[in-house]
Amino acid sequence: MELIKETHINFMGLRKGAFILSVLLIVLSIGSIATRGLNFGIDFTGGVLLEVGYPQAADLPALRDQLTNAGIEGAQVQNFGTSRDVMIRIMPDAIPGDDIEKDHDVGEHIMEILTQAEPGVELRRVEFVGPQVGEELTEQGSLAMLFALIMIGGYVWARFQWKLSAGALAALTHDVTITLGFFAVTQIAFDLSVLAAVLAVIGYSLNDTIVVYDRIRENFRGMRNGDPELIMNVSLNQMLGRTLVTSGTTLLVLFALFFLGGEAIRPFSVALLIGIFIGTYSSIYVASALALELKLTLADLMPPKKEDLVDDMP
Repeated sequence: MELIKETHINFMGLRKGAFILSVLLIVLSIGSIATRGLNFGIDFTGGVLLEVGYPQAADLPALRDQLTNAGIEGAQVQNFGTSRDVMIRIMPDAIPGDDIEKDHDVGEHIMEILTQAEPGVELRRVEFVGPQVGEELTEQGSLAMLFALIMIGGYVWARFQWKLSAGALAALTHDVTITLGFFAVTQIAFDLSVLAAVLAVIGYSLNDTIVVYDRIRENFRGMRNGDPELIMNVSLNQMLGRTLVTSGTTLLVLFALFFLGGEAIRPFSVALLIGIFIGTYSSIYVASALALELKLTLADLMPPKKEDLVDDMP
């Protein structure tokens, strides 16, 4: 069953404006990453993360002063969910004493401080990551992303003609940069789950681009007398129903995770939500549009002739 029977949207007619928008978003993202940086979670920085619940609205300035007076400097205290839910993040070197090494001990130590002012406070979650482990995770996570991009780049370059490959690689770079830039602007915690989401966005964007490219290649060979821009538009309109179904069903799940999954999984769902929107956009206005700007023609997509293959044989 087809969701959309037939459309005639001039996607490629808007590519100039889309290029300007993409450049602005990339510049903003790079600038934000360079100046503000990512708000790395304890997975990468090391430290202690506690989630506590108060019987009434928590007084965050008073809570910060309480921790500072107890000798814990630089604690990050913020609400999440409601005004009664509080997240506390503490660097490992801010915890006094050498005997507090395990998350259970840290949780008890912090709760002793908090219950002095509010006996009804409730500990809901505590996580502890050592600084050495955080440094190793940062290095391994960066290598994982770099390795994934290199392998995907090699696959795309081998499968498609170079003009299409250049568009696909530009789309991947575009998606990763803007997703990271969003986290730099909003300062949402960037942890291992977000890194996994970014890798998933790379795979989603690549899959969407490949599906569009296969239809473009098929139509270039079937509509030999057509204008390249017309063929691109026909291909994108033919894939519109599939794109809406795929993206729509994925977004339904992600919105459910965002609203119902809790604070722990929210950064993961945000990364995927941004990535799905950007990945769908880039498969049209970065990957396809760039191939068109590189003067993609029928000759670029035609398979080699048999006589050419015979001549190349030893």
